[in-house]
Amino acid sequence: MKIANIKATLHRTEIKLPGINESVESRMFVFVEVETESGLTGFGVTGQFLPWATIAAIENHFLPVLKGMDIRNTEAIHSAVWKKMNIRAYTGVISNALSAIDIALWDIRGKSEGRTVAELLGGYQDWQNTYATFGYPFFDEAQLAEWGKKFVADGHRMLKMVVGGEPSRTWRDDVRRVHAAREAIGPNIDLMIDANCWFNPHDARLLADHIQDCGVVWFEEPLYQNDARALADLRRITGIPVAAGQMEGNRWRYRELIVNQSVDVIQPNVCYNGGFTESLKVAHMAQAFNMPMANGGGWPIFNMHLLCGLMNGGPVEFHYGMWLAGKQFFNGTPDPKDGKVHLPKEPGLGFTPNYDALKDARITEAKDSQFEGRDAHGYLLR
Repeated sequence: MKIANIKATLHRTEIKLPGINESVESRMFVFVEVETESGLTGFGVTGQFLPWATIAAIENHFLPVLKGMDIRNTEAIHSAVWKKMNIRAYTGVISNALSAIDIALWDIRGKSEGRTVAELLGGYQDWQNTYATFGYPFFDEAQLAEWGKKFVADGHRMLKMVVGGEPSRTWRDDVRRVHAAREAIGPNIDLMIDANCWFNPHDARLLADHIQDCGVVWFEEPLYQNDARALADLRRITGIPVAAGQMEGNRWRYRELIVNQSVDVIQPNVCYNGGFTESLKVAHMAQAFNMPMANGGGWPIFNMHLLCGLMNGGPVEFHYGMWLAGKQFFNGTPDPKDGKVHLPKEPGLGFTPNYDALKDARITEAKDSQFEGRDAHGYLLR
């Protein structure tokens, strides 16, 4: 069960949004496989931010440190990373690389023990509620209404839309967009909004004040840099629940959000904040404050194990583009049905890589991974 090799490759997918002006969601991700001396393998992923640096870090720094270590000793592995590579608690590339590797380690352990990752994490239940992110930042009121009705008809019971993200749009425009979405989906469907850290406190407060009648379940990442102090102020002033945390990188950033009473819902994402090992620490910290979890940042097929395994787990985000990307690159992934997702019965992560699809989508040169024509979220409009 000792680590023999770690391989990392970069891939891109472009998901067409049917009927929305030929729009395309383009995303990259780093795919990582860990091989053991006994022949067992596991895999994980992380996102598109500085992907070549992430791959270089895995190949040139993580592998020399971790080679020969037992995959079951995740505390020892994380300790080696922190002490030998990251004693000052950098996030970014370090956290992304560690996330993908750690996911693979838990996948291997699950396969070796015949248990799902969710069972290894605590085994609270084998299903979880879901929400669908349907409202892209470039959608206007009519498109939000169209897609909102479509997703409700498909059986979703919780929906999330993006506000902010468009330099030509003001908070007043987003007020109209939120009202349009609420009117389209009706009063009995939960509606969340996500600003992806777009607003200053002034504009976020004005937006929140003018959508009080929309019954927003949470306002996700409303402020620049997830400023813990300013988030706490906004939460107290507006009364709308606040959620954040999908890319905070380590437990100390989550502690800042929790102890400053900045959020109502904490949102670790195992693909960005150190994998299952670090997310388990965040989950237990949140339990001590009676705080529920959800996930933001997509990749539901990995995060569902955390949110099923823990007693304070909450809804799994099925972001439309990343949901379809998961189906494209992995075999045996579950879909949400009637607002719930059920874990696969197979051990480990419960699904397998589609190596043919991964091969076809692999990027081999840095010049092919640039973001010309895309916005900060990776959306390519045609």
